[in-house]
Amino acid sequence: MTQSAQEYPGERLGLPRDGDGSIARPGRRVAALFLDYGAAYLISGFFGWDPLAILTIFAIIQIVFIPTLQGSPGHRLFGMRLQRVGGGWVGLARPLLRTLLLVVVIPAVIWDADQRGLHDKAAGTVLVRT
Repeated sequence: MTQSAQEYPGERLGLPRDGDGSIARPGRRVAALFLDYGAAYLISGFFGWDPLAILTIFAIIQIVFIPTLQGSPGHRLFGMRLQRVGGGWVGLARPLLRTLLLVVVIPAVIWDADQRGLHDKAAGTVLVRT
């Protein structure tokens, strides 16, 4: 018995095709990433724009805001939130794992059919529209 291909990203996860709760599309995700990284870059000016400081500040932004606001400032500004695959609060460990993989970059640029990066798959999270 063969499984039919999904019609849209997130269908296998039980998410709607569009609107609230649907998979956040790449444009929003990239825009949010640039906003968060840009904020980290500006804040790093206090540390001489050290590349390690930029990356550390970026990671801190992710780790602090994801569990508290359900997303980074960029996510929230562009109408997205991070949730567990089955729905609900992501907790504290998932954002930490997700962020560690995100700063490595490679897992974030490899996506599945649901447009989830390996960092989201490993953390058991999904970025959805609000």
